[in-house]
Amino acid sequence: MKKTIRILGIRGVPASHGGFETFAEALAPFLVANGWEVIVYCQEEGEGEIYESDWQGVRRIHIPVKGDGAKSTVVFDWISTVHAGKFQDLCLTLGYNTAVFGAVLRLKGVPNVVNMDGIEWRRGKWGAIAKTWFWLNEWAGSLLGNHMIADHPEIKKHLARGAAESKITMIPYGADRLDDINSDILARYDLKPNQFGVLIARAEPENSVLEVVQAYSKRPRGMPLVVLGNYKPDENPFHAQVLAAASDEVRFLGAIYEKSVVNTLRTGARFYVHGHQVGGTNPSLVEALGAGSAVLAHDNRFNRWVAADAGVYFGSVDECDVRLGDLINDSKLVEQLKLAAHTQFHARFEWQDILNQYEQLLLQWLPK
Repeated sequence: MKKTIRILGIRGVPASHGGFETFAEALAPFLVANGWEVIVYCQEEGEGEIYESDWQGVRRIHIPVKGDGAKSTVVFDWISTVHAGKFQDLCLTLGYNTAVFGAVLRLKGVPNVVNMDGIEWRRGKWGAIAKTWFWLNEWAGSLLGNHMIADHPEIKKHLARGAAESKITMIPYGADRLDDINSDILARYDLKPNQFGVLIARAEPENSVLEVVQAYSKRPRGMPLVVLGNYKPDENPFHAQVLAAASDEVRFLGAIYEKSVVNTLRTGARFYVHGHQVGGTNPSLVEALGAGSAVLAHDNRFNRWVAADAGVYFGSVDECDVRLGDLINDSKLVEQLKLAAHTQFHARFEWQDILNQYEQLLLQWLPK
């Protein structure tokens, strides 16, 4: 049987934008090594003809599109879906933000497995029009996709309200185990191992960034909280509010994408703060478990399933204040959480297991 798959819905590989790109960067070479022909559609800024290149045995189809915002991504998704519809190869679509385009594949009899990601239309950052668009596309993905992947048991329950449970497979996100601490990188930021906390998140209200900063700034902590993310106080009132709430012990390092730096900040930190309130299996939280991080997480059903005994949880600024004190002052608690993080990671989130699960599902949907 010829095993060919086309991966849609991302900007390309290797990863440079988000969790789905990182996932595709792991999945595509894995499938190539197992005898698959893997084709990944890649968005390029500019104009010109579609062209191809090779990356680690993966065929990349580059589609130039004007601009780099949401509109250009919609255009890219449309062009790549139409292109994939010319063939009878299995498609894997990562995300449902433009799932309505899946009608092209459905009409042409092209099998399409859709990873439905989180519940995007519930995110507070979106206005009414965007929420309606995402809600419609979640419905379209459920209807038009041949099969759905949920990355969290709660996402599977959510999707099962509008589709047969047999049409949904739960496979979480994965990560690599991290153990090394690069002391030179920490010294670059004037940090010492186990003597700082780290928060890595987009600067949005639903990620509890303001609540965490307010809690950390309630009293002297004796160590810094390092915050990664792009803050533009002159353009975004929420960003300005977060910066204004911060004490001198909260350090904003900006957006850092260099993997070696981010990995060292995870492994070197005393604890990792995860304030996400909405979503399924969040890649950043899984990566924290892979780094053996003690976790302080917002208390919701998504985070509790992922972190389990590796975390302590908060639901308010005052509760976050207390939990921070526990993590800073109780070394025994921190060690217990770090051990539990590696245990939880190996039980659920190792890449090898995750990728094997994906391949077994995809094999079921290859055209006969």
